[in-house]
Amino acid sequence: MAHTADNLTNEVSNRNRATLATLAVVVFAMVGLAFASVPLYRLFCQVTGFGGTTQRAEAAPEEAPLNLAPVSVRFDANVNPKLPWAFAPVTPPVSLVPGEEITVLYRATNLADKPTSGTATFNVTPQKAGPYFMKIECFCFTEQTLDVGESVDMPVSFYLDPDIKQDENTKDVDEVVLSYTFFADLS
Repeated sequence: MAHTADNLTNEVSNRNRATLATLAVVVFAMVGLAFASVPLYRLFCQVTGFGGTTQRAEAAPEEAPLNLAPVSVRFDANVNPKLPWAFAPVTPPVSLVPGEEITVLYRATNLADKPTSGTATFNVTPQKAGPYFMKIECFCFTEQTLDVGESVDMPVSFYLDPDIKQDENTKDVDEVVLSYTFFADLS
Protein backbone atom coordinates (compact mmCIF):
# COMPACT_ATOMS: atom_id res chain seq x y z
CA MET A 1 0.00 0.00 0.00
CA ALA A 2 2.89 2.39 0.68
CA HIS A 3 3.93 1.89 -2.90
CA THR A 4 0.52 3.13 -4.12
CA ALA A 5 0.67 6.21 -1.87
CA ASP A 6 4.12 7.06 -3.31
CA ASN A 7 2.76 6.68 -6.83
CA LEU A 8 -0.20 8.92 -5.96
CA THR A 9 2.12 11.54 -4.43
CA ASN A 10 4.36 11.46 -7.52
CA GLU A 11 1.34 11.74 -9.81
CA VAL A 12 -0.01 14.78 -7.91
CA SER A 13 3.44 16.33 -7.86
CA ASN A 14 3.81 15.83 -11.63
CA ARG A 15 0.37 17.38 -12.25
CA ASN A 16 1.27 20.34 -10.06
CA ARG A 17 4.49 20.87 -12.01
CA ALA A 18 2.62 20.64 -15.33
CA THR A 19 0.02 23.13 -14.09
CA LEU A 20 2.75 25.50 -12.89
CA ALA A 21 4.58 25.23 -16.22
CA THR A 22 1.35 25.92 -18.13
CA LEU A 23 0.58 28.95 -15.95
CA ALA A 24 4.11 30.28 -16.43
CA VAL A 25 3.78 29.98 -20.22
CA VAL A 26 0.39 31.75 -20.11
CA VAL A 27 1.78 34.58 -17.95
CA PHE A 28 4.82 35.08 -20.22
CA ALA A 29 2.57 35.00 -23.31
CA MET A 30 0.25 37.61 -21.79
CA VAL A 31 3.16 39.88 -20.87
CA GLY A 32 4.58 39.49 -24.39
CA LEU A 33 1.22 40.32 -25.95
CA ALA A 34 0.87 43.38 -23.73
CA PHE A 35 4.18 44.75 -25.01
CA ALA A 36 3.40 43.79 -28.62
CA SER A 37 -0.18 45.08 -28.64
CA VAL A 38 0.61 48.73 -29.45
CA PRO A 39 2.91 48.01 -32.43
CA LEU A 40 0.55 45.28 -33.66
CA TYR A 41 -2.46 47.61 -33.39
CA ARG A 42 -0.56 50.37 -35.22
CA LEU A 43 0.37 47.90 -37.96
CA PHE A 44 -3.23 46.69 -38.21
CA CYS A 45 -4.49 50.28 -38.52
CA GLN A 46 -1.89 51.17 -41.15
CA VAL A 47 -2.71 48.10 -43.24
CA THR A 48 -6.49 48.41 -43.02
CA GLY A 49 -7.04 52.15 -42.56
CA PHE A 50 -8.99 51.33 -39.39
CA GLY A 51 -9.76 54.31 -37.16
CA GLY A 52 -8.97 56.82 -39.90
CA THR A 53 -5.36 55.68 -40.16
CA THR A 54 -3.83 56.77 -43.43
CA GLN A 55 -1.83 54.64 -45.82
CA ARG A 56 1.77 55.10 -46.99
CA ALA A 57 2.83 55.54 -50.58
CA GLU A 58 6.10 56.12 -52.41
CA ALA A 59 4.63 58.59 -54.91
CA ALA A 60 1.36 59.91 -56.26
CA PRO A 61 -0.01 58.67 -59.59
CA GLU A 62 1.69 60.19 -62.66
CA GLU A 63 -1.50 62.03 -63.62
CA ALA A 64 -4.54 62.85 -61.52
CA PRO A 65 -7.85 61.93 -63.20
CA LEU A 66 -9.41 65.22 -64.27
CA ASN A 67 -12.96 63.84 -64.33
CA LEU A 68 -13.20 63.39 -60.53
CA ALA A 69 -14.82 65.94 -58.24
CA PRO A 70 -12.36 67.74 -55.96
CA VAL A 71 -12.25 67.00 -52.24
CA SER A 72 -11.64 69.65 -49.60
CA VAL A 73 -8.94 68.83 -47.03
CA ARG A 74 -8.75 70.74 -43.75
CA PHE A 75 -5.92 70.55 -41.24
CA ASP A 76 -6.18 70.29 -37.45
CA ALA A 77 -3.44 70.48 -34.80
CA ASN A 78 -3.54 69.64 -31.09
CA VAL A 79 -0.99 69.47 -28.28
CA ASN A 80 -1.22 67.37 -25.15
CA PRO A 81 -1.11 69.69 -22.10
CA LYS A 82 2.08 67.99 -20.86
CA LEU A 83 3.99 69.36 -23.88
CA PRO A 84 4.68 73.14 -23.74
CA TRP A 85 4.40 73.71 -27.48
CA ALA A 86 2.32 75.81 -29.81
CA PHE A 87 1.33 73.71 -32.80
CA ALA A 88 -0.82 74.74 -35.76
CA PRO A 89 -1.32 74.11 -39.46
CA VAL A 90 0.38 76.73 -41.64
CA THR A 91 -1.46 75.70 -44.79
CA PRO A 92 -5.10 76.77 -45.10
CA PRO A 93 -7.70 74.22 -46.27
CA VAL A 94 -7.10 72.98 -49.80
CA SER A 95 -9.23 71.54 -52.56
CA LEU A 96 -7.63 68.81 -54.63
CA VAL A 97 -8.60 66.25 -57.22
CA PRO A 98 -8.05 62.66 -56.02
CA GLY A 99 -4.67 61.55 -57.34
CA GLU A 100 -3.18 65.05 -57.09
CA GLU A 101 -0.15 65.26 -54.76
CA ILE A 102 0.15 68.18 -52.37
CA THR A 103 2.55 69.23 -49.61
CA VAL A 104 1.25 71.15 -46.60
CA LEU A 105 3.01 72.55 -43.54
CA TYR A 106 2.44 72.40 -39.81
CA ARG A 107 4.44 74.59 -37.42
CA ALA A 108 5.57 73.68 -33.90
CA THR A 109 7.14 76.13 -31.43
CA ASN A 110 8.74 75.23 -28.11
CA LEU A 111 7.35 77.55 -25.43
CA ALA A 112 9.41 76.01 -22.59
CA ASP A 113 12.61 77.37 -21.05
CA LYS A 114 14.46 74.17 -21.96
CA PRO A 115 14.66 71.87 -24.99
CA THR A 116 11.66 69.52 -25.22
CA SER A 117 10.71 66.57 -27.38
CA GLY A 118 7.41 65.36 -28.74
CA THR A 119 5.94 62.78 -31.04
CA ALA A 120 2.83 63.28 -33.17
CA THR A 121 0.04 60.85 -33.86
CA PHE A 122 -2.57 61.43 -36.55
CA ASN A 123 -5.93 60.43 -37.87
CA VAL A 124 -8.27 61.25 -40.71
CA THR A 125 -11.97 61.93 -40.51
CA PRO A 126 -14.28 60.69 -41.72
CA GLN A 127 -12.68 57.37 -40.77
CA LYS A 128 -13.89 55.74 -43.96
CA ALA A 129 -11.54 58.05 -45.90
CA GLY A 130 -8.45 56.72 -44.05
CA PRO A 131 -7.67 53.89 -46.49
CA TYR A 132 -7.65 56.39 -49.37
CA PHE A 133 -5.48 59.05 -47.70
CA MET A 134 -2.00 58.23 -48.99
CA LYS A 135 0.94 59.82 -47.16
CA ILE A 136 4.22 60.14 -49.01
CA GLU A 137 6.14 62.14 -46.38
CA CYS A 138 5.18 62.76 -42.75
CA PHE A 139 6.69 63.85 -39.45
CA CYS A 140 4.41 61.54 -37.47
CA PHE A 141 5.77 58.86 -35.11
CA THR A 142 9.23 60.47 -35.29
CA GLU A 143 10.54 62.21 -32.19
CA GLN A 144 10.91 65.95 -32.74
CA THR A 145 13.21 67.90 -30.42
CA LEU A 146 12.98 71.69 -30.28
CA ASP A 147 15.37 74.07 -28.51
CA VAL A 148 14.13 76.91 -26.32
CA GLY A 149 11.87 79.15 -28.42
CA GLU A 150 12.63 77.21 -31.61
CA SER A 151 9.98 76.94 -34.31
CA VAL A 152 10.03 74.40 -37.08
CA ASP A 153 7.85 73.89 -40.14
CA MET A 154 7.05 70.23 -40.75
CA PRO A 155 5.87 69.08 -44.18
CA VAL A 156 3.28 66.44 -44.97
CA SER A 157 3.03 65.24 -48.57
CA PHE A 158 -0.05 63.24 -49.54
CA TYR A 159 -2.70 62.51 -52.11
CA LEU A 160 -6.14 60.96 -52.07
CA ASP A 161 -6.37 57.66 -53.91
CA PRO A 162 -8.69 58.17 -56.90
CA ASP A 163 -10.56 55.00 -55.84
CA ILE A 164 -12.14 57.11 -53.08
CA LYS A 165 -14.68 58.25 -55.68
CA GLN A 166 -15.30 54.69 -56.96
CA ASP A 167 -16.06 53.07 -53.58
CA GLU A 168 -19.78 53.09 -52.70
CA ASN A 169 -18.89 53.88 -49.07
CA THR A 170 -16.72 56.92 -49.86
CA LYS A 171 -17.89 58.39 -53.15
CA ASP A 172 -19.95 60.91 -51.14
CA VAL A 173 -16.88 62.18 -49.22
CA ASP A 174 -16.32 65.80 -50.18
CA GLU A 175 -14.30 66.90 -47.13
CA VAL A 176 -11.50 65.22 -45.18
CA VAL A 177 -9.80 66.46 -42.01
CA LEU A 178 -6.17 65.52 -41.31
CA SER A 179 -5.57 65.88 -37.57
CA TYR A 180 -2.31 65.65 -35.60
CA THR A 181 -1.76 65.58 -31.86
CA PHE A 182 1.69 66.08 -30.35
CA PHE A 183 2.53 64.28 -27.09
CA ALA A 184 5.51 64.85 -24.80
CA ASP A 185 8.22 62.21 -24.94
CA LEU A 186 8.80 60.99 -21.43
CA SER A 187 12.09 59.27 -22.12
